[in-house]
Amino acid sequence: MKKIFCFLFLYIIANLAAIAQQDPQFSFNRLTQLTVNPGYAGNEGLINGLILNRYQWDGIKGSPKTLVFSVGGTSGLFGFDSGIGFNVISDELGFSKNISVSFDYAYRKKTKFGDLGIGTSLGFYNMSVNGKWYIPESDYHGTIDETGIPQGEASQLAFDLGFGLFLKSNDYFLGASVSHINQASILLGETARSFLVRQYYLSAGYNISLPDPLFELKPAVYFKTDMVSYQADFTVDLVYKKRFSAGLNYRINDAVCALVGFELNNGLRIGYAYDLITSALAGYTGGSHELYLSYSLDLGKNRNKKYKSIRYL
Repeated sequence: MKKIFCFLFLYIIANLAAIAQQDPQFSFNRLTQLTVNPGYAGNEGLINGLILNRYQWDGIKGSPKTLVFSVGGTSGLFGFDSGIGFNVISDELGFSKNISVSFDYAYRKKTKFGDLGIGTSLGFYNMSVNGKWYIPESDYHGTIDETGIPQGEASQLAFDLGFGLFLKSNDYFLGASVSHINQASILLGETARSFLVRQYYLSAGYNISLPDPLFELKPAVYFKTDMVSYQADFTVDLVYKKRFSAGLNYRINDAVCALVGFELNNGLRIGYAYDLITSALAGYTGGSHELYLSYSLDLGKNRNKKYKSIRYL
């Protein structure tokens, strides 16, 4: 039965992919803001690098595996207070492998509400499939219509465009962005066609100082939609000495996530998240795993100055 389920699951995903492409999801969505919101670039005044691996639905063959490399920082580009960023995302799902590369630029301006970033991203999205099918022996054998699915390897590169706003103060942040603005069309083989669906993102968070000054509470919300379906994450992180953190994330109709993080030394941070699945997939997977390594570098006048992370989880 598990083989049959996995086959049907991947078949459903394949048919959905023929209509739309969903961006990958992350439990550490505060860390991956730059990948979906170019207005986020340069908001910390530091150079920040991130490597993140996500293994979704562990135990299901062909389940999503995502690798993120992201780096951003401040710049005086064009004579303005600016932020720049660079993102590479590799996302595998069943027979599909997608790679996106984007460059971000944000114009930054101080306002009475906080520091505002207005940004755009330009990049390329490469979608590839390898339509080699294995149909298990079952009552379902022979019921699959493969007419619109490429048999063998097929890929195409498409131009991709995004836009975003990000407002940050000492106490809160607000973000709004849209990816795949141009909704690029992708032809795979002679008959199979897909396209990048426009995705809308909203995010917000607040820093709450507790009676003990060593502790800080950071609730946040992260919302995305393609105007057909939606996903919402509600996260609460407890941070100790701005170096240690532990949190819970509830993703509506999908999972409850536990997150932990630790700053090793002068800007080097590691973290791990485990998703306990609450959807209909709960009986078929051991959950999802996410691991990151990040580093923040201050290129100011005092490069040897030790500092505490100004954003954690």
